[in-house]
Amino acid sequence: MKILVVGGGGREHAVAWALRRHGHAVLCAPGNPGIGRVAERLPVAAEDIDGQVQLAVEKKVDLVVVGPEAPLVLGLADALADRGVPCFGPTRKGAQLEGSKSFSKEFFARHGIPSAEFFSCRSMDEVERALAHLGDSVVVKADGLAAGKGVVVCSSAREARAAARRMLVERELGAAGERVVVEQRLMGREASILALTDGERIAVLPPAEDHKAVFDGDLGPNTGGMGVVSPTNAVSAAILDRVRAEVLLPTVRGLASEGIVYRGVLYAGLMITSDGTPLVLEYNCRLGDPEAEPLFMRWEDDPAPWLLGAATGNLPGGEPCFSPRTAACVIMAAEGYPASPRSGDEIEGIREAESLSDVVVFHSGTRQMGDRLVTAGGRVLAVTALGDDVDAARARAYEAAAMIRWRGVHYRRDIGLRDRR
Repeated sequence: MKILVVGGGGREHAVAWALRRHGHAVLCAPGNPGIGRVAERLPVAAEDIDGQVQLAVEKKVDLVVVGPEAPLVLGLADALADRGVPCFGPTRKGAQLEGSKSFSKEFFARHGIPSAEFFSCRSMDEVERALAHLGDSVVVKADGLAAGKGVVVCSSAREARAAARRMLVERELGAAGERVVVEQRLMGREASILALTDGERIAVLPPAEDHKAVFDGDLGPNTGGMGVVSPTNAVSAAILDRVRAEVLLPTVRGLASEGIVYRGVLYAGLMITSDGTPLVLEYNCRLGDPEAEPLFMRWEDDPAPWLLGAATGNLPGGEPCFSPRTAACVIMAAEGYPASPRSGDEIEGIREAESLSDVVVFHSGTRQMGDRLVTAGGRVLAVTALGDDVDAARARAYEAAAMIRWRGVHYRRDIGLRDRR
């Protein structure tokens, strides 16, 4: 097949790498230097809806796989459908599950999907009423897309007020923060469950566990993700069955009942409580990043029929085939991430790192300057390795990461340690 991958980060690199490994012709727009090693790069921005549609039609692609959430929220899948091009990714209405926290929370309430109690607020007075009801331990979320910067976990009312003020009053996040969700803070262990869906059926992918905080020990501000292990012992077979029955299937049925044809991936960010109850923290309408990197390294059969089947309403029967081995992904970030990451620093050592067996270095935020590869984003590289167990996978990933260097490079040293407990 000829497949267009939209985007230019680590997730898109992982998708392109896996598709190319199975012999497909892969285009990527706009891509990045790492993606350029496995796909033809084309200079069309991910959010250029008209440009992406024109590219798909001119290149006569069989499938478009949309990586980032923004093009979906802007209606790329709708525009492709108008031209008869299959798209792995939901329509604009379906993408509201990620594009609007208020929409998703209200959707959960309508369809009995377990989640935290919440208030949707447009003013500081409404925030005060929410805090009076929920107490001091809350999470403040910008309603719209905020590139991983719109969630603040608070341990006091003072922190919550400050976070809400930055969004609602100071407009730190622009239009994304015109409304905020204030919700009960849930305690437990986080996990990510992704499922492919054709609008009726689902195929659940292996569970993964992201590490959101920037520093070891889950300290510091939340980020877009500092590392992942897959599979994870945070999700037992019994819990996975509950997620399927209580979260994923009710979501697909709820969307259909509201006239929304949802084709692509449902990414449930969950909190698993101490008694094993899965509660939904949020939904994403696209493949996770950095969850995609270990998942696609473990994906053994050809992912293309699964992605095309979801896009065309004809998901294959059964489940995709994944390696029983563990994958660990370590995000190497720029100095100052997430608040004010440096860029333009030369990166060295990737070739040496990839000379190790069972290692792939996926590019998340890089660009080429002449013969120099330099940093061009907060999350720069996703160093991903396979091992027979979590100890072996994380040891190999950290061995590879230690070979890569640039000024101010930062990464967590405790990715995967939770799975050793």
